[in-house]
Amino acid sequence: MTARQEPFSAAVTGLGLVTAAGVGAKATWHSVTQETVPGGVSHQEELADLPCDFMYTIPDLDTTELLGVATQRLMDRFSQLAVIAAREALADAGLDPESWDSSRVAVIIGSAHGGLPFYDQQHVAMAGRGARRVSPKLAPLTVVNSAASSVCMDIGAQGPSMGVATACSSGTVALGTAHQLLRAGVCDIALAGGAESVLSRLLIASACQMKAVSTRRDDPAAACRPFDAGRDGFVVGEGAGLLVLERPEHASARRAPVRAHIRGYGASSDAYAAVAPDPEGNGIERALRIALADAQVQGRDVGHVNAHGTSTVVNDRVEATVLRRVLGDHPLVTSTKAMTGHALGAAGGIETALTVLALEQQLVPPTANFEVPDPRIPIDIVRTEARQAAFDCAVKTSLGFGGHNAALVLTR
Repeated sequence: MTARQEPFSAAVTGLGLVTAAGVGAKATWHSVTQETVPGGVSHQEELADLPCDFMYTIPDLDTTELLGVATQRLMDRFSQLAVIAAREALADAGLDPESWDSSRVAVIIGSAHGGLPFYDQQHVAMAGRGARRVSPKLAPLTVVNSAASSVCMDIGAQGPSMGVATACSSGTVALGTAHQLLRAGVCDIALAGGAESVLSRLLIASACQMKAVSTRRDDPAAACRPFDAGRDGFVVGEGAGLLVLERPEHASARRAPVRAHIRGYGASSDAYAAVAPDPEGNGIERALRIALADAQVQGRDVGHVNAHGTSTVVNDRVEATVLRRVLGDHPLVTSTKAMTGHALGAAGGIETALTVLALEQQLVPPTANFEVPDPRIPIDIVRTEARQAAFDCAVKTSLGFGGHNAALVLTR
């Protein structure tokens, strides 16, 4: 009988975060664990006439200072955020682009909408002043892959590069794709995650019509309340979360400290509806079971879940039911979106980075604004304050419009 092959584990050696909870991984982690958002969620003048006129924005971020005027002008905001996060992740990993084999470095970045605000601006320009006022930079600045290409140009990466667009699971799928490329030996290093910035009247107006976003205009800071009985929709946020992943032997050869491992990945499609999850959760259950099998771990091994937890009525109930069905009632579950907002295609990257920090610190962040338990949600939601716990294995789940599901298994 042949010995069972050990699962491939991608070494996580660097983290880069820029979110509404803080600029940098350290600042974001502090805010998320202490439930304090500097700036955070606020009313937006451009949205004043909409039922939801607020969103999570990044406070005190001077992209001109960080990137320079010339570089900044060549990128839409979501790409700018990706480059800022990428630089932090590389510095955290101790990687010097001058000393690596650039052809063995991959960049995989997810985004649901790309440069949508710039599209909005150009539409207004064309409607008001004619076609000659439309910028020739529209396509290169707004396509979903522009974040990945901007990062490649900034750091000189010449390996596989792509933009991933699977709605709100984009960042998680990007990380799973990077894991697969590393396992296949296509690259030695992958910079992966997600980036999003969508202060767009058009998008928010559509989300209001869909009744997907919270309309708690009187108290925006309490509007996003994942798993709470009174939840009424998500709150859009902007941000970027990128991780440096390496083949274990590459990290070992350069004696890099390994922060965690991505050990399993699973993805699936509901093939059910454009904006609603399969009510039985069959799709996300498949993705989760595939990830567990890929990692060769059992549900009982999982001590923590950073859930998708959008604060929408149906999504939270379906996801919680699946987590209980597959993992049991013992994992400590949190959703960090009440601190960062729902960063759409960037959410998976941001939340996977937070899962790495939870494994490192053996600390599970609280689910902010969770006050009244929902009897239809039979899982252990961490609330009120961060909870210290001992666990070696964690899961990140993501669901996206169109039925795109993804799950990652991480280990210490």
